[in-house]
Amino acid sequence: MSRKPELKGRAARLARLLPSGGPRGQAARAPFAFLVVVLLGGGLIGLLVLNSALSEGSFQLDDLKQQTKELTDEEQALQRDIDAYSAPQALQRRARELGMVPGGDPAFLDPDGTVKGSPSPAPAAATPLVLAPEALTATSGGPSAGTPSPYTEPSGPEPASSSTGTAATPTAAATPTPTPTPGR
Repeated sequence: MSRKPELKGRAARLARLLPSGGPRGQAARAPFAFLVVVLLGGGLIGLLVLNSALSEGSFQLDDLKQQTKELTDEEQALQRDIDAYSAPQALQRRARELGMVPGGDPAFLDPDGTVKGSPSPAPAAATPLVLAPEALTATSGGPSAGTPSPYTEPSGPEPASSSTGTAATPTAAATPTPTPTPGR
């Protein structure tokens, strides 16, 4: 026969506040256990979703890094082309192909209108004849024609016009003929 010991003082007051351990305490544990299982399952599913989103972002980051590398390489190649075209030797060569010559001594104007320096004209050079691409194909039709040049330099002084006073007329090879552009 076991009896419950009698509690006195502070212990007795606490015992009256706490419920007795009957079947009611067992029933309260089931919803708590269910709540813990649901929270753990939700946490695991959330972690899985977060992990897959991070890995997808990692793949996109790798793709963007590769694209950035390709665009950087292309930019560097274009910059090299620009540097090659703007080099002094290339500019001089293209100017000479267009018939340009170096200028003479420059002259400067002072604010009061006086000329400073002695101007001189540019040296006369042979004027190249620039032909259109259509004219080049028309003149290079013969088997003995070599590789056509985009310009020709006269070898000597200009021929004098005849005494009859007729003006020089352009030849048929120098007159460009319109050709349709393919694909338009």
